[in-house]
Amino acid sequence: MTQQTAARAGSARRNPLPYRWVVLGIATFTQAASGFFVGGIGALGVQLQGALDLSTAQLGLLVSAAQLAPLVGLLVAGVLLDRYGERWVVGIGAGVVGLALGLGSLASGYPALLGALLVVGAGYSTVQPGGSKSVASWFDASQRGFAMGVRQAGLPLGAALASAVLPVVAREFGWRATLVTGCGVALIGAGLFMGCYRRPPGPAGPVEPSLPLAAQLRARLGMLREPAMVKIMLAGTSLVSVQCGVGVLTVLHLHREASLGAGQAALVLVAVQGAGVVGRVCLAAWSDRSRFGRHAVVLVCMVAVVVGLALLMTPVGGAPVVASGVFVWLGFFGFGWYGPWVAHVTETAPPGRTGFALGLAMSVNQLAIITVPPVLGLLVDLTGSFTPAWVLLALLTVAALSVTVGAELRSRRHESGSPRVPRLG
Repeated sequence: MTQQTAARAGSARRNPLPYRWVVLGIATFTQAASGFFVGGIGALGVQLQGALDLSTAQLGLLVSAAQLAPLVGLLVAGVLLDRYGERWVVGIGAGVVGLALGLGSLASGYPALLGALLVVGAGYSTVQPGGSKSVASWFDASQRGFAMGVRQAGLPLGAALASAVLPVVAREFGWRATLVTGCGVALIGAGLFMGCYRRPPGPAGPVEPSLPLAAQLRARLGMLREPAMVKIMLAGTSLVSVQCGVGVLTVLHLHREASLGAGQAALVLVAVQGAGVVGRVCLAAWSDRSRFGRHAVVLVCMVAVVVGLALLMTPVGGAPVVASGVFVWLGFFGFGWYGPWVAHVTETAPPGRTGFALGLAMSVNQLAIITVPPVLGLLVDLTGSFTPAWVLLALLTVAALSVTVGAELRSRRHESGSPRVPRLG
C-alpha cells in the first residue's frame, strides 16, 4: 500500500460519515448522466416521428433497443461487481454509454440509431446495479432507504432534465445534436465516478474468484426460486411497465387527447419526472420507518398507480389540467416505487451477492422494459386510442398485486396458523 493510499484509507476510517454523502452524490449524478438521453426519448417523440417518419410502435422500439442488452448484461454486471467492485465496472460502463451515443449521432437513419442504442444498453447494464451497490455498501439499514431513494432519483432527474433540454436542442440543431449532448453528459458521469468513488472502510465482502463467470451465473440463478425474490420481481415488472408507458406516452396522450402543444406536453413530462424524483426520495425515506417493511410501501404504489390509470380511461383523460395532474400523480408513485424496491432487494440478497441480486431483479424488469413500449405503441396505432394501453397496464398491476398479496397472506397463515394440540386434564 502506498503512503498516499494509506493516508486516504486512514482518513476514511477516522471519519467515514462525510464521504458517504460524496459517494451518494457521484452515484446519483452518474445514474442521471448515463440515463439522460434514453430518458428524454419520450419528450422527443413528436420531433423524432417527424424527422424519421416513425410510427408510435417504432418510437417505443427505440426505448426497447436501449434495454435489450441489459437483459443478460445485468446478470454479468452483477457477478463482475461482486468480484471486482464498483469503481471501474461502473465507470467503464458509463463511458461506453457516452461513446455509443457519440457514434449514434452519425447514424444514417432509424436502423443505425437502433444499433447505437443497443450498445448504450450494454454500457448501462453496469451503472444501475453498480450505483445501487455502491450506496448500499456505504449506508446502514437506518438510512439505506433514504439514500437509495436519493440515488434512484437520478434516473427521473436525468429524464426530467433531458425532457426540458433535448426538445430545445432538437428544435434548434436537429435530432443528431441530442445524441451529442447525451454523449457529453454520460462521459462526464463516467469520469466523475472513476475519479471519486472509493470503497467503504473495512474488509470487502466474500467473493468467488476461483469459479469462472458462467459457473457463478448458474450457481446464483437459484435465487429465482426464493419466495421473497418472486414477490420482488412481480412488483418490479408491473410497476416498471407503468413507468415505461408513462414515459413514452405522456406527451403523445396530452398532445392528441388533451390538445396540448408539443412544447406544453413536454413540460408536463418534466413535471412528471420531477414528481418521480420526489417520490423516490420520500417513499424510500418512509420505508426506513414503516413498521410494515419496505415491500408494503411498494404495494401502496401499486394501488395508487391503478387509481391513476383508471382516471385516464375516463373523460377526465381528455381534460388538459386534470390529465396533467393525473400524470404527475403517476410520476410520484409510478416512478417513486423504485427507491424502496431497490433498497428491499439489497437487504434480501444473500451475503456477498448483493450485486448479483440487484442484477437479477433488474434483468427480470428488462423483460417488461423491452416488450411494453412497442406493445403499447402498437395498441395505440391499431386502435387510434390510448385507452387500451392504459387498460393493459392497469390489468398487469392488478394481477401482480393480487398474486403478491395472496402469497403474503398464505405465508402469514402458514407461519401463525399451525393447529394447537389441546391439553387433557
